[in-house]
Amino acid sequence: MSGPPGGALRGGRLRFDGWIAGLGTASGTRIVLGHWPRSPFGPFSDVMLERPDGERLLLAPTRQTAEFVATTYVFDTVRVVPVRVRVADGTWSVTAGPLDLRFVTGRRGLLGLLLCAVPGVLARRPGWCTLTSLPARVLLPGVRTRGSAGGGRREWYGARDLRPIHAVSAAFEGDDLGAMAPVVPPVRFGFGSVPRRPALTRVTTTVALEPEG
Repeated sequence: MSGPPGGALRGGRLRFDGWIAGLGTASGTRIVLGHWPRSPFGPFSDVMLERPDGERLLLAPTRQTAEFVATTYVFDTVRVVPVRVRVADGTWSVTAGPLDLRFVTGRRGLLGLLLCAVPGVLARRPGWCTLTSLPARVLLPGVRTRGSAGGGRREWYGARDLRPIHAVSAAFEGDDLGAMAPVVPPVRFGFGSVPRRPALTRVTTTVALEPEG
């Protein structure tokens, strides 16, 4: 694939600053939204869905972002579609091709308050993500802060905020996906899932493009 238009760090690493929302629905479809105001590709958002039959679908706004995400994670279907995200007073409205999604976030709890105290410069360091790996596994089963991605890549996630999601409305190809539900079973796009309870996480993600010794 062609390289990104800048934003590469030393050692062939790329950094993404933004938000990840993970939620389930009563229909069995689980949804993961990535909203990246700062990335090597410029601002963009993408959506990963796992359907009740196990199909893993990526909705990405450009061929370049679709190729990058599909090389890093695992999907059965990839579609390039317009992805638009609007945020107002804690309400997120998302349109992504066949998906219409709306969710409302609540007040952060104790863990969210603790994460907000983490300096951004610290959250960006892979060493910090390694240090927080075990606590993350204990506090948020299924969540991983580091691991091996597709194409021989490595990833680190540095969380900086966490807010619960309290209400969801979603439709896929015009069909209502039902009420909000836990993310069960965990999604299978990469080495880890999102929190079981629907949540919005502020995160800095670092991707190493080549295996590191």
